[in-house]
Amino acid sequence: MSELLPHITVDTNPKPNACVIWLHGLGADGHDFEPIVGELGLPKSAAVRFIFPHAPSIPVTINGGYVMPAWYDILAMDIDREVDETQLRQSAAAVVAFIEQQIASGILPDRIIVAGFSQGGAVAIEAALTFPRKLAGLLLMSTYFATKDSIQLSEQNRDIPIVIQHGDFDPVVPVSLSAVSETFLKNKNYAVSVATYPMEHSVCPQQIVEIGQWINHQLGLV
Repeated sequence: MSELLPHITVDTNPKPNACVIWLHGLGADGHDFEPIVGELGLPKSAAVRFIFPHAPSIPVTINGGYVMPAWYDILAMDIDREVDETQLRQSAAAVVAFIEQQIASGILPDRIIVAGFSQGGAVAIEAALTFPRKLAGLLLMSTYFATKDSIQLSEQNRDIPIVIQHGDFDPVVPVSLSAVSETFLKNKNYAVSVATYPMEHSVCPQQIVEIGQWINHQLGLV
């Protein structure tokens, strides 16, 4: 197994029997979503491991080559985004390494959720929908489907529950890009639920509550 990326691990109780791997956006790090664990409303008895990986720091073309935490380079900010797909897939492979580590530790694959915000969401899509064993769910926040024209979809995850969430007033990743993802996935017969919120490129309290409810449902915690 390849060496894991630096990351933060939060176990809600000893001996976790489920896992959520949660990817941050461009320029952030794993600490970005770490505080959200206590806001999800999980049962006090739930034993869930949350993993928040840190993206490597690389030059980002759209930011003048400035080195920052990024899952992949963004080459142009046109509506569909021109991205470095090789780097994106390397990051997806790093997510898969976490999934495989958790399976090796005794957590069943259908007890593992992959989540991602913005750039992290694009990696989460690639990692989850190509993984060759059934996962518990895919959570996409304020993101876009960067590899929709080249992804090699896994038959084992054709039934994975997918949630797409976006801000109606997002100036960074237009909400229309989530609509593109929804259309693509539904045309491929994926089960997709979509929610939008009156916010920009962020998360909001109502959204956090709904994420917690979804995680509780998908992992059978309530």
